[in-house]
Order: sequence, then structure tokens, then C-alpha cells
Amino acid sequence: MFNGFNGEDFDVFQIEGLEPRMKAIQTRIQPKFQAIADEVIPSLSVQCGEEFYTHIAQHARRKVNPPNDTWVAFATNKRGYKMMPHFQVGLYESHLFVWFAVIYEAQVKPQLANQLLEDVAKWNKLIPKDFEWSLDHMKPETTKHADFSDTDLESMFVRLRDVKKAELLCGITIDRNDPILGNGTELIKKIEKTYQTLLPLYRTAQQAHAVTQ
Repeated sequence: MFNGFNGEDFDVFQIEGLEPRMKAIQTRIQPKFQAIADEVIPSLSVQCGEEFYTHIAQHARRKVNPPNDTWVAFATNKRGYKMMPHFQVGLYESHLFVWFAVIYEAQVKPQLANQLLEDVAKWNKLIPKDFEWSLDHMKPETTKHADFSDTDLESMFVRLRDVKKAELLCGITIDRNDPILGNGTELIKKIEKTYQTLLPLYRTAQQAHAVTQ
């Protein structure tokens, strides 16, 4: 059962050193990620008509510097998620994030961008104003959808198409002090509602991914 997050969970990113911080992430955060997955995966699989798998970030490539964030990803590929359109839940020290994500390794980016560019205004209306965009999954900074014009969105989609390392993430962030984070039931509902809102974006990405196969 998922009981939510507390201040000590976010404070793991203040721990000095790779091994001590990773140990705290493994003992404090990763079991909560698995609990979230146990709740979210069944509904995602039903809504999308495909089986989803859980991928908890292991940060295995890190040898010296400890991670500044950590996450769990949900994707339809059992072996990995980075090459696929996928969903994420994760933490920085300052906030929790809930994303639909297409990151740098995804081959689908040009095809997805072309589909998004067919009707930029539609996506501007479809995405809620309080949702946010990120262009780099390794940075905590985001931009509110309310701050984007059609022209801004078009530029972002063109960048996704034309820049090899471009990324596109859309969803919400929740400040670490928001009371909802301490209520596991309500937070799961929030995550699931966010993913439901992002389903049109995900389905468009999956259609584009099918074209690349």
C-alpha cells in the first residue's frame, strides 16, 4: 500500500556521496515507486490496451556524482523505456513530477513532431493551462503551458523534430510541501488523472512509434 511521500524522502538529495545517497534512495524511495507502480500499471494497461512494465531508475552509470533526482518509468517495452514514449513519476529535492516523456534516445521524435505540427492549436487547447513542459529530463526547470502561444508550441515541436538530443516532457509538478504528497490515496488519483489527460499525447506518440517499426 502506498502511503505517500514526506520531507525525509525529498531530503535524500542532501546526502553527500554517491553510495550513501543511493542507499537512501534504494531504501526510502524505490519501495514507494514500486507501490505507485502496483497501483498505476493496471489502469494504464487497460486504458492504453497494452501491457505496461515498471522501470525504476538504478543510476547504474554513475560512478562519482550522486543523482539529483530519481524516478520510476512505465513503458510497454519490458527491457527498457528510454527508447519508448513512456510515463514517469519522480522526485527532485524541490518537487515531485508526473510526466509523459519522449527523451533523447527515442527514435519516434521526428514522426511524433510531424504529427503534433499538423494541428498546433489543437494541442494548445487540449493541454490544461496548469500543466507544464520540460525540454530536458535531467533538469528541474519547467514552463507552464499557460505561458505558451501557438508559435511557442510550434517552435518546441520543430526542435523535437530537428535537434537530435531534443526531448519533450509534459505533465505536472507538485511542490514538496503540498499536503497531497502525504496522502497516498489522493496522490495516486492525481497521478492517474494526469495520465488520463495526457493519453491523447501518448496515443499520438504510439501511433508515430508504430510507423517507425
